[in-house]
Amino acid sequence: MLMELRQLEYFVAVADEASFTRAARRLHVAQPGVSAQIRQLERELGQALFDRSGRTVRLTEAGAAALEYARAALQAASGARLAVDELTGLLRGRVSVGMVVACASLDLSELLAEFHRRHPRVEIGLREANSDRLLEALGSGELDLAFVALGTATPFGIETRVLVDEPIVAAVARGDPLAGASAITIDALRTRPLIGMPRGTGVRTCVDAACAAAGFQPTTALEASNPGTVAQLAVRGLGLAMLPESVALAFAPSLHVLPVEGVSLRGRLALAWRKDGQVGPAARALIELARRWVAGAAPPSAEGEPAA
Repeated sequence: MLMELRQLEYFVAVADEASFTRAARRLHVAQPGVSAQIRQLERELGQALFDRSGRTVRLTEAGAAALEYARAALQAASGARLAVDELTGLLRGRVSVGMVVACASLDLSELLAEFHRRHPRVEIGLREANSDRLLEALGSGELDLAFVALGTATPFGIETRVLVDEPIVAAVARGDPLAGASAITIDALRTRPLIGMPRGTGVRTCVDAACAAAGFQPTTALEASNPGTVAQLAVRGLGLAMLPESVALAFAPSLHVLPVEGVSLRGRLALAWRKDGQVGPAARALIELARRWVAGAAPPSAEGEPAA
């Protein structure tokens, strides 16, 4: 059996995209070439991997059984390339990193500086956007990894490592009628103008989902991308702010912080990357360094291990 890595790469892409056309676009090759490689792989395996009878391409039972092993083979090959490149010091290329707007919970510059020290021939691109746009860019391959605020669910095909997990709370100015309360329920947001972050951010997604589950749509009177600005608007008495707890407490005692009872509102900042193995050696090296950084809860040391 002369199975090629390219055939496995095409197989995984078609399985992920449920379309030969979209897979070809993702791989930057002509669609007939993808079809030909899949047919060759099916001949070698002696089984059809896809059911092509419907409007979308679906895995057969044999295809579903083979997919996990195809992904593992690609990841092993990528790891071997990375190990050789790192050993010979020839790692080069470009990696694209995304960062959520106003990400004050971590110092990404430390990680990127350490990566540049190790791999000076690799060009680094950095993009700032809301979490929904960053996750879309990860899925399409425009970004290699991103630091995002997660909403209520993690998108399919994306792997994450949570960095920060804290409550989302309500916050009001000291002169607000709610300033004497110890907590509120989600229903308290029905009639209050809110100050919040834009749609597509993790905090806004969680708050909107909780309100929808309670049967109403909140009124967001003021929006700001920076959570600090949201807090400052609340200090001025312009509305009730929904914020990560750490941000709200940073503005105490000017803000009165109110836990939201009866619902689970969590603000989660995470490192995210595609888990299909379709990343180059340079991007994989940055992902591995970032994962060690996250595990160590501190920027990596100059020797390459997480700082104690």
